[in-house]
Amino acid sequence: MARTVRFHEIGGPETMRLEDLEVGEPGPGEVRIRVDAIGLNRAEVMFRLDQYIEPVKHLPGRLGYEAAGVVEAVGEGVTGLGVGERVSVVPAFSQNDYGVYAAQAIVPAAAVLHRPDEVDAVSGAAVWMPYITAYGALVEVGGARAGDTVVLNAASSSVGLAAIQTANRIGAVPIAVTRTAAKKERLLKEGAAHVIVSDEEDVAARVLALTGGRGAEYVLDAVAGPGVVELARAVAPGGTIFLYGALSGQPTPHPGMELGMPALNVRTFTLFEITKEPRRLRRAEAFVASGLRTGAFKPVVDRTFELDEIVRAHQYLESNAQVGKVVVTVAH
Repeated sequence: MARTVRFHEIGGPETMRLEDLEVGEPGPGEVRIRVDAIGLNRAEVMFRLDQYIEPVKHLPGRLGYEAAGVVEAVGEGVTGLGVGERVSVVPAFSQNDYGVYAAQAIVPAAAVLHRPDEVDAVSGAAVWMPYITAYGALVEVGGARAGDTVVLNAASSSVGLAAIQTANRIGAVPIAVTRTAAKKERLLKEGAAHVIVSDEEDVAARVLALTGGRGAEYVLDAVAGPGVVELARAVAPGGTIFLYGALSGQPTPHPGMELGMPALNVRTFTLFEITKEPRRLRRAEAFVASGLRTGAFKPVVDRTFELDEIVRAHQYLESNAQVGKVVVTVAH
């Protein structure tokens, strides 16, 4: 039996319950891991609320995309993973099928990466989703290069911080956008070349001023909604807006149609484009692992909770007070 978090109805954090469930043995192509730490993501909040990119298909539901732990058992046909190996789990599956909010979890082997020796469990649960998302959009898909400008909102999120570090690593210029001045100094400390406070400044005008009127080659937009039109005013001709989140919860217009059809690329992106394609995932793993080895990548963990505090952990995640990742640890 393993302590496992499930939600029995659609709703807020209070719908989650910690239960003792039989885990069983992994099937073909699966592994069972002892979970030592769990990285929390907005995707899990949205799934619990049934507002995610896929609907909840059954209740009670499982949660959790990202974790670090140790392999306990491997299923038929699994190669390259052995019992006792330190690993991380990355989002490469549906939460309708699997979830890692538990002391033990069965997951697809394709979603499991070797965890570098220098990465402990907490960091191992905090690193892959943010950095694969940033790498995937900017490098793998976008082809960002040295000298390009990258504008990113929700900059104090784990993906926002990873995008700042990724942009710096490839020689691009990260411009962080945050709603209030409260996090400005922290974002500068974390490597942002410039920080724009959207409640006090005209974002597009500031970006254009910082780029000599050219605009940004890339925008990473985690918020979407009507604000995408204003962000589009800051994009250089032929530049790209990546919509990788929908935190606003509002309909998102196509900004090109609103602005007279400029030379503008608008594209949705999720890290599943990377994690569900083996060759792309191998490249992402190598990019992130090398960044960890050299110290270019330093995952930021804001706060940790214990598994029996999962409701409090989600309440904190939804407060937007954090800078970086919220991680849940699992005692054994």
